[in-house]
Amino acid sequence: MATPRSSYDEILSALVALIASVEAECGARGSIGLGIPGITSPATGLVKNANTTLLIGHALDRDLEQRLGRPVRVANDANCFALSEASDGAASASALGVARPTVFGVILGTGTGGGVVVGGQPLVGPDAIAGEWGHNSLPWPRADEVPGPACWCGLSGCIETFLSGPALARGHRERTGQELDASAIAQAAERGDEQAVQTLERYADRLARALASIINVLNPDAIVLGGGVSNIARLYEQVPQLWARYVFSDVVSTRLLRAKHGDSSGVRGAAWLWSGA
Repeated sequence: MATPRSSYDEILSALVALIASVEAECGARGSIGLGIPGITSPATGLVKNANTTLLIGHALDRDLEQRLGRPVRVANDANCFALSEASDGAASASALGVARPTVFGVILGTGTGGGVVVGGQPLVGPDAIAGEWGHNSLPWPRADEVPGPACWCGLSGCIETFLSGPALARGHRERTGQELDASAIAQAAERGDEQAVQTLERYADRLARALASIINVLNPDAIVLGGGVSNIARLYEQVPQLWARYVFSDVVSTRLLRAKHGDSSGVRGAAWLWSGA
């Protein structure tokens, strides 16, 4: 169901309708976990930092609880994605052969988000902004990347403005005049289109720089990519070759992985919010 764009109340009604539809199909009443493109402020209990801006300033968890008559757990969608992949996905303890892995989950889609899971538990932080990698500046910027595109957050040059799906399409359009989305650019590159290849090489270098900054701070066992752009296969070979230049180490052990559960991983992570409850 497309996210309603006219009002907050419409979003609430859509969520309630979806839950009712799923429970009718399953013939059972379930716990409710919700991943959102933003976070709930520990200070106010209201949604902040959401690129679905209609959510900002509302007590989404409490409003849904009132409508549904039961508890609701809400978390950032990138945190949900990382939790899914760290629990039983590409970066689980068994998949990596590491007892308590540190995992950084990245969503490269309409926006660009990140989430951190350590030893099976999401790392949220006192202000609930741990993993908000997309709203740091692109590291080691080139001359033509400064000051960078304006971001919806009010700043310029955020990682999201270079690495989201729309940003990839915009960069290709500015260089070539071609109106192609990320998937079409990848397909053109596979056919040998030199302009598309150059666009993806430029994107891979930017992604390598951005992820190197995470490795330098967190040194995770694995970085897992999700979102539409994560389906570009060449990134998994190119980016680790490129990030070595920027990582402050003689060896880079962090693995770059494709999400095991694909587009369903964020939803699965929202369900995992109730694990052990």
